[in-house]
Amino acid sequence: MTDRYIVNIPSLHKEVGKKVAAYIDTLTKPIGSLGRLESIAIELAEITGEDFPNVTPPAAIVFAADHGITDEGVSAYPKEVTAQMVYNFLEGGAAMNVFCKKIDAFFTIVDVGVAEDIAHEQLTSKKIRHSTRNFYHENAMTKAEAIEALNVDREEVQKMIEKGSKAIIVGEMGIGNTSAASAIIAVITQKSLQQLTGPGTGLSDEGMERKAQIIEEAIKKRQPNPEDALDILVKIGGYEIAAMAGAMLEAAKNKLPIIVDGLICTSAALIAKLINERVVDYMFIGHHSLEPGHESAFTVLEKEPILNLNMHLGEGTGAALAFPIIESASNMLRDMATFADAGVSEKST
Repeated sequence: MTDRYIVNIPSLHKEVGKKVAAYIDTLTKPIGSLGRLESIAIELAEITGEDFPNVTPPAAIVFAADHGITDEGVSAYPKEVTAQMVYNFLEGGAAMNVFCKKIDAFFTIVDVGVAEDIAHEQLTSKKIRHSTRNFYHENAMTKAEAIEALNVDREEVQKMIEKGSKAIIVGEMGIGNTSAASAIIAVITQKSLQQLTGPGTGLSDEGMERKAQIIEEAIKKRQPNPEDALDILVKIGGYEIAAMAGAMLEAAKNKLPIIVDGLICTSAALIAKLINERVVDYMFIGHHSLEPGHESAFTVLEKEPILNLNMHLGEGTGAALAFPIIESASNMLRDMATFADAGVSEKST
């Protein structure tokens, strides 16, 4: 991998984390009483290198693409829905739009591979191709396309940094992308498709069984190398999945917290980890998706989700909903009084 796609990611600021951990114990509360909020605050300090890390404003980047594998009937919806939903995002009508407004996030949607051409002044068009190829019959993309997709998101993250973003949320839209994500997770975790495959956009039990069979057969045909991120993307990936992986790597390179969403986003996180393991240090898993493959993916990352709301929408919605928790950890550090400041007696020894 390293001779074809390189990104340098700094080490965490562990000394700053220790300093902040000690400071948290001086705040007006029993030691450890704010539970995971305290560990999130320490992680933010280690990521940013700041005693009082700031995560606002966040940026949300949603990448959209279609998937040739939908020709095999693996989705309950036709691929035309991808373009229709992109228009919905652009008009502000998607769930992700609603949640991003609530957290005052910079929002953009990027077309990296939608099958239709979309004309809209609010759309960022970085179309690599009109849909990936059908990886049941051939590789999903070329090596050049995979690298292009990885780099697209690096550019988008830099734009958000220039706007002042302090945290990155990545999301996706693409009919058929649960099939690509499940295939990626199966290859990396070496688990069976029966364990990993879920309903996606609403398949029946029979439809899920067929979906698992199609993906399993496709993996046998393509034989992706489980230790080579680029090979996995080329053979069974998606343009938006590659783009999300690139965005995560770029965010980590710039010491920004990354809030990871559900199944598809977490499959991209696994790809990013194969490229540079250090990227995981900068990640928070926003929520626990109902998609069965999600837990296998975040277990490999050795991360625990912040929320569990029985969601499986995608788009970045679970990550957006988790952001206020992360913001609260930051606010705790900046705004809570210490025992000394408040004149409150500490616990006697």
